[in-house]
Amino acid sequence: MVSSIESSVGIERKVVTELPGPKSQALHERRKAVVSAGLTVGFPVYIERAEGAILVDVDGNQLLDLGSGIAVTSIGHAVPALVDAVSQQVASFTHTCFMVTPYESYVEVCEELADLTPGSHAKTSALFNSGAEAVENAVKVARLATGRSAIIVFEHAYHGRTNLTMALTAKNMPYKDHFGPFAPEVYRVPMSYPYRDGLSGAEAAANAIKIIETDVGAENVAALLIEPIQGEGGFVVPAEGFLPALSKWTTDHGVVFIADEIQTGFCRTGDWFAVDHEGVVPDIVTTAKGLAGGMPLAAVTGRAELMNAVHEGGLGGTYGGNPVAAVAALATIKTLRDRNLLGRAREIGDILLANLRSLQQDVAIIGEVRGRGAMVAIELIEPGTKTPNAVAAKAIITYCQQHGVVALPCGTYGNVIRLLPPLIISDEQLADGLGVLGDAVRSVQ
Repeated sequence: MVSSIESSVGIERKVVTELPGPKSQALHERRKAVVSAGLTVGFPVYIERAEGAILVDVDGNQLLDLGSGIAVTSIGHAVPALVDAVSQQVASFTHTCFMVTPYESYVEVCEELADLTPGSHAKTSALFNSGAEAVENAVKVARLATGRSAIIVFEHAYHGRTNLTMALTAKNMPYKDHFGPFAPEVYRVPMSYPYRDGLSGAEAAANAIKIIETDVGAENVAALLIEPIQGEGGFVVPAEGFLPALSKWTTDHGVVFIADEIQTGFCRTGDWFAVDHEGVVPDIVTTAKGLAGGMPLAAVTGRAELMNAVHEGGLGGTYGGNPVAAVAALATIKTLRDRNLLGRAREIGDILLANLRSLQQDVAIIGEVRGRGAMVAIELIEPGTKTPNAVAAKAIITYCQQHGVVALPCGTYGNVIRLLPPLIISDEQLADGLGVLGDAVRSVQ
């Protein structure tokens, strides 16, 4: 068992005011006057500091974090190695722009990515700021390298909020509504969703491939872009064999296989990358979230012949691979290795799946428990059916929040609750959070 990092704020959940408390409520009123209403807020408690798996708000409440800032702070909050690395880098220099006067930490991050991402082939990387930026640049690389234009994406997918990545994302509200027109040459095919389609991986892949070949034509496809386990779409885990079949098809037809590992990467699923589970070797991998422990950093890592096909100056960005974010990534990767957080993710997964499947036996609103490693979700349904139950999901999230537990909704239908705890969470903290979640589920049963 990996214990929570020693914390000056304590390691236990503690609710001392109503949530949100008075200071958070006052801050929220200030927010309304100056922050765009287009930015949602899931839980309006304003955080003052955080350590390990605990968030402390301005009213002194200690919240148990089962969301990790949407899979970002996988190594926990305020990890000393990361704090030291960032502090030292800020004292040295904060920015030069790697395209103007470069620095070693950018190169070191790319060396780590070449070593960690699947496959023994030669790889090169380019660093960016966000997952959407990484996906957009991966598509640019694939189109240039292949001379083709069509991009294949999947139902329930989420790839970002830029114009191109909105086109790649499936769900309309809130991500796409009235923001068009969108980028062309994006084609959507069915995802393997075992709970809802009842298909084997091979059957689901054959279905998707038939549509691609019929409606688009393999010779027109630059890339197939897929989340190995879907994130915002509902933690949809494809049936075994689905990803390998798609990978083989792309290889056979000269299509670039892009694995969007932005939410799944860096030990989250119990492997360094989710595609490792079935031995799939993508041509390009996009990463962000868990890469730099909370600092804004993303990467596109791919076969050298693809990445290096881009003309000089074709990739870049002023802040991409910022030196402060780069050293944060190096500290994060070292922490993942040194603390064996890959193994810990598997332990967390065993605990989550066992607990939630036991809970499922006691209630009628959990249709499925699914996930891998420390990336687990429950899909909520109307009892006796598979009709999505978004009302129950919202009520459960609210209950958890009122009791000091941060959990996140997701899913195309708004009926999925996802758990993404920091990988340093202790067994005791995990049991506490699951106890609150169980009470929440039973309260709406």
